[in-house]
Amino acid sequence: MVNQTSLNRADEVIACLQSLGDDKQAQHLMRFFKTAPGEYGYGDKFLGIKVPETRRVAARSKRLPLGEIERLLASQWHEVRLCGLLVLVAQFEALCSKRLLDDATAIVKRDEIVDFYLHHAQSANNWDLVDLSVYKILGRWLLLPSKYSDEEKLGTLDRLAGSDNLWEQRMSIVCTMEPLKHGNVSYTWRYAEWHVLHDHDLMHKAVGWLLREMGKRVSMDELRKFLEIHSHHMPRTALRYAIEHMSDEERKQWMQR
Repeated sequence: MVNQTSLNRADEVIACLQSLGDDKQAQHLMRFFKTAPGEYGYGDKFLGIKVPETRRVAARSKRLPLGEIERLLASQWHEVRLCGLLVLVAQFEALCSKRLLDDATAIVKRDEIVDFYLHHAQSANNWDLVDLSVYKILGRWLLLPSKYSDEEKLGTLDRLAGSDNLWEQRMSIVCTMEPLKHGNVSYTWRYAEWHVLHDHDLMHKAVGWLLREMGKRVSMDELRKFLEIHSHHMPRTALRYAIEHMSDEERKQWMQR
């Protein structure tokens, strides 16, 4: 039987996660997330826990105050930081029901979570930590009532995009997934153009992924418009990702450019 007892302090969460650790799985994750010297995840440490298990622990921890979540985000263990981010996602989503969209108290709490998330952005120091949290918090926030204006929100994303931190840069493009779900391509266009000449493979993949989603979710013609401008200088990885849902013939045409 799955334990559903609530976890109300960071030390309880950490102890629970440590009890689930597996050394063999930890070694696999360290290779998968490139933790060797010179690789993008260098120095990160893993307990060896699969994501569904971490999600179950996060579900038991959803009432943690921000001060306790802060302790999770400061952990040396990758899965502990992931758990903290998943708790933040759950708390933010609970404030996004239709009933609470314009509720003054909910607006304040959503902004508080976003400010907290941005303040601790560098704790999300690998692509999975970014991708499992940013569009569900920051991306959704872009579309919701807030004390921040649309211009201020855009300024926030610009600061992430212009950061010298790879993970903050990735946040700026991956968070645009949520606006795409609502038919808004402007954010994806802006940050795909911003990062189209980025020199890191993880950003090539992120840009291509979001462009592909723009074509899939909103308009293939909008994707073609972007490619007409940028395909000749895009990294090939980004281009291959972007055109995945096109026909074989059309993909060949774009790659030949």
